[in-house]
Amino acid sequence: MAIKRIGVLTSGGDAPGMNACVRSVVRSALYHGIECYGIRRGWNGLIHGDILRLDERSVGHIINRGGTILYTARSTEFMTAEGQEKAVGTCKFLGLDGIIAIGGDGTFRGAQALSKYGIPVIGIPATIDNDICCSNYCIGFDTAANTAIECIDKLRDTMQSHERCSVVEVMGRNAGYLAMYVGLATGATAVLVPEEPIDFDHDVIEKIRQARLNGFTHYMIVVAEGAGSAAQIAAKIKEEIDLDPRVTVLGHIQRGGTPSARDRVNATKMGYRAVELLLGGASSRIICTHNGVITDVDIDEGLSMAKSIQQEEVDVLQTMTGI
Repeated sequence: MAIKRIGVLTSGGDAPGMNACVRSVVRSALYHGIECYGIRRGWNGLIHGDILRLDERSVGHIINRGGTILYTARSTEFMTAEGQEKAVGTCKFLGLDGIIAIGGDGTFRGAQALSKYGIPVIGIPATIDNDICCSNYCIGFDTAANTAIECIDKLRDTMQSHERCSVVEVMGRNAGYLAMYVGLATGATAVLVPEEPIDFDHDVIEKIRQARLNGFTHYMIVVAEGAGSAAQIAAKIKEEIDLDPRVTVLGHIQRGGTPSARDRVNATKMGYRAVELLLGGASSRIICTHNGVITDVDIDEGLSMAKSIQQEEVDVLQTMTGI
């Protein structure tokens, strides 16, 4: 089937680099003479035909912008067979020959459902959580990590000045990839992630105690949101060793901001690859990276994979924290 017209959408949590990816999809499509339409507000927009035509001007100067010009939303209606059938009807009515969906796990499950109705769909991973199992790297992760690192570096200045303990909660949903990466980059005293069992006395208290015995008077504890509440961790530290930690929840600030060079380049390459796959007749694929190489996998296979914290990162952290 000749591809004449495609749609592109962003869904789930926004991530820096989504705009760069939309730009790449549009420019790659236009290069091949394909019309490209933006679907606003994710799968909900596809159900209700909330679209706009995209051209070179409409995606001009967005490569450096955070967020997503197409907006994003989660759709409970699309989780139903009735909602999916409406979305298929929109594709047929508008003559969309394929959909490129940019987002995370929920976005891809939507793409998987839509593909079963015969609509060619390609997924592109974009989530600061970096928790797409079939890909080593997701758009937005690098920018979010750099944002968190910058914030923690600033916190360290005041913690050092006042000889205090800081407990910082970073995002990641049920995954600890962002927290582990940020903890290693900031030289945290301890890092708590949901993928690793937590022995509070060994993993937190003893590390603070050892740091004090080594002459340090300020301590930085990084907590993934899926590993527990920063406030609860701080309260437990106070109870155990009578420190009075300061709590900082970085929250949604990690999702915003100008995307890093790495996120812009990967987003551009992934958008290009997605269009090339549609042109080649592919469907039900997820773009992914393995050892720095951009490739793709079947969507069913990709969603069935498991992912865990790299053991090397765990070993390095243990070495850096001293016990």
